[in-house]
Amino acid sequence: MKVIACWCFIFAALGFLQQSALADTSTASCKVAQRYSAAHGGLSLLVMRDDQILYEAYSNGYGADRVASIFSGTKGFWCMAAVAAEQDGILDLDEPVKNTITEWQDKPDKGNLRIRDLLQFTAGIEPAFSLHGKTIPDRNGYSIRRQAVRRPGESFMYGPCQLQIFSEVLRRRLLPRHLTPQAYLTRRILRPLGIGEVDFREDSRGNPLLASGFKLTSRQWLALGILILHKGNYGHRQIVSSDLIGECFRGTRANPMFGMGFWLNRTANDPFVREVDVEKMLDIPWERQDWHHDCLCREAPRDLIAAIGSHYERLFIVPSMNLIIVRQGREANFSDSRFLRLILGEDQPHRALAHSALTGSPS
Repeated sequence: MKVIACWCFIFAALGFLQQSALADTSTASCKVAQRYSAAHGGLSLLVMRDDQILYEAYSNGYGADRVASIFSGTKGFWCMAAVAAEQDGILDLDEPVKNTITEWQDKPDKGNLRIRDLLQFTAGIEPAFSLHGKTIPDRNGYSIRRQAVRRPGESFMYGPCQLQIFSEVLRRRLLPRHLTPQAYLTRRILRPLGIGEVDFREDSRGNPLLASGFKLTSRQWLALGILILHKGNYGHRQIVSSDLIGECFRGTRANPMFGMGFWLNRTANDPFVREVDVEKMLDIPWERQDWHHDCLCREAPRDLIAAIGSHYERLFIVPSMNLIIVRQGREANFSDSRFLRLILGEDQPHRALAHSALTGSPS
């Protein structure tokens, strides 16, 4: 009977954890999270729940009309363009890249690469971080000439190179429509979201940098979160197919935490899972990175989706809570897990007691 009673308490505690997260996400918890964020380089915090602005605050001399670089948050917009292009019949994510990059047809190391592999960073082609700079006049040409060093699906190599190859795929597939990738992204994604001019960081050949570069206000970035939360619908218009948008949120064998352009919290409830600082892990050479049994925050819902940019630029979407969080900042000693616990109302004594009951660890 004691064993049964113990398990009943554990399941009750688990239910309490799941049910009270939404109830505890409030203006008060947002204020606590904002104090933490501002003390760690935060510039803005914008929270939308149930399609209403719950909280909005700015700090460190920043204002609502100011734009800030979202760095790798840019990747998410291009991955949305990729699924839109599949919807429009421009490409197929499972199609071999060599069908478009015909120079690869006699390259055995690249023959099996799919377009999807490029967007998931699992194509086995090294990151080539020099592409972020201005020294390479033709980023696309440089990238397609890089050799594959691993078989597709074996490794996760996060960086600009594989996205630049996708840029060339998209450029060539758009030629019959007399569109550039920039024009396509603007027409299909940015303009419907109410986002005007952005910095495409073009090279001397006019190729945009897909890995980074956009500067947005917090409300502009929020628009992408709304599109994701509503499964491709924005402003009562289906911009991207609800079925296809889900392609961006499926992890891979090489990195279960990453889909296409977005980070995932799917393993949050797994036994022995550890919280990982994505930016610090990415500083490690790709050969030594380990993305298995990791999550962004153990106490956050498993369906949490994140767009992550350097210097702790963050867009969090939690479909189960109908919640979107935009956090912009400068380089500082910031913790995603700490921030999420605060804003979700998890960092409280009664939560620690329930967690200790579940894990057997002291509160």
